[in-house]
Amino acid sequence: MSTWLSMNDACNLLGVQPQTIYAYVSRGKLEAMPDPNDSRKSLYRSDDVNVLAKRKQAGRKYETLATNTLFGSEPSIPTAISTFVRGRLYYRGQDAISLSKSFSLEEVAMLLWSSTVSIDFTGRNYLSFQSTGRASAFRVLAEMAANGRSTHGRLITVLHDEAQVLVGQVASAFGAKQDLKHPLHMRFAKGLRQSNEFAELLRMATVLLADHELTSSAFAARIAASAGASLPSCLLAGLATLSGPLHGDASGRVHSLFEEVVRLGEDKVVDHYLSLALPITGFGHHLYPDGDPRAKALLDLFEPSKAISRFINKVTNLTGLKPNIDIALAALVERYRLPKDAAFGIFATARSVGLIAHCIEQLEVRQVIRPRGRYTGKMPNLVKSS
Repeated sequence: MSTWLSMNDACNLLGVQPQTIYAYVSRGKLEAMPDPNDSRKSLYRSDDVNVLAKRKQAGRKYETLATNTLFGSEPSIPTAISTFVRGRLYYRGQDAISLSKSFSLEEVAMLLWSSTVSIDFTGRNYLSFQSTGRASAFRVLAEMAANGRSTHGRLITVLHDEAQVLVGQVASAFGAKQDLKHPLHMRFAKGLRQSNEFAELLRMATVLLADHELTSSAFAARIAASAGASLPSCLLAGLATLSGPLHGDASGRVHSLFEEVVRLGEDKVVDHYLSLALPITGFGHHLYPDGDPRAKALLDLFEPSKAISRFINKVTNLTGLKPNIDIALAALVERYRLPKDAAFGIFATARSVGLIAHCIEQLEVRQVIRPRGRYTGKMPNLVKSS
């Protein structure tokens, strides 16, 4: 069983200042928990501290640095788009939770893209679809990617214009109504046949989901951009990665969990998972040891169904883990009886804004992302030169 260390002990073992400890926690390198004896303080997992100490002792040889860079020991790509500080998410230095109280996704796009003109996801000649969902979204992006132009050698303002079309097209593919008057969250609400009350929840959700620093999907999109791929190709690479159940489609796993809860009751479901020591999807987040503030902001604005509310409270009370944004998004879908894939559609549309921001930022680096492989297979038979 892991032991926990105070801030002073962790600092002494690592030879760092408290600010560095906070950075380790925000990057997910160091797990923290509230001090049961003093709610103003935190404790830090000793196993994580020991791992960090060993890595410091290993030095910064090229091979060690290259390996660690890929797998999360060190930040690998500089970015000014978003970051985490003391358990809060910031978009270009502005608190994302505060922005979500009034900003639209269009306004967040303007911020994340560093655009000097307003962003508009309406008024485009979007393709229409016989059916909506991820199949339509990926299909239209693939078609646009096949005919797309390289991002290199083009002005950022031109890319902004193309990006607006892409986000609007993705939204339409996921069911947003084609409308020339209203912002994207209103278009989505109309397409899902929901009220203005729901549209307001959707506005907040899309703002909270717009970016989350250097995720695997952002990394995939940046790799494509660094190679000069077209903007739809970059977005397709990012969204394809986002669709994984361990990333942006985690809300789909939560939705399946909710179906179990409704069918069997929260007591049976929770007892089953805990008796087998199985993690319960959607609770806890390594970047937010005190709870995902995005989930709290969204859940504070609507009441999940009674069964789901009881389930969330039971898991939180028994595990100490708080719901993350995947729970909040799935609860929103369940509460308003939306199609099962609506959670991913909302997430993918919102995150398209952040993925495009990473692509544009990567273009300024003007260097292809090309990590080296560390060969671990059978040594080749070398051919002797004559």
